[in-house]
Amino acid sequence: MRDGFVCIGDRSALARNAAIVRSVGGYEVAIFDVDGELFALENSCPHQGGPLAEGSVERGIVTCPWHAWRFNLRTGCMTLGDFARVARFAIFVDEGRIWLGEEPLEE
Repeated sequence: MRDGFVCIGDRSALARNAAIVRSVGGYEVAIFDVDGELFALENSCPHQGGPLAEGSVERGIVTCPWHAWRFNLRTGCMTLGDFARVARFAIFVDEGRIWLGEEPLEE
């Protein structure tokens, strides 16, 4: 274990251009692979809790499958205005393992 991070598994567990969900520190986190780059957001749309990992991803934007709210994977910001945001988590790969921050990044 690295300070402030939890190993959530092998990099091979996340297919290219797919998403998985993992629990860490009381949070459910959606981890997205977009053309080989990883992003991690809280897996709950702030509108009504839709599971973002089940949403579609296009050009670095995830669309909530319930009511089509859209969020930038890099920033967590809603694309239609600044009244909503999804918590982001630090994520990196080291020696074939995915490491996820235990707490959301501070904005």
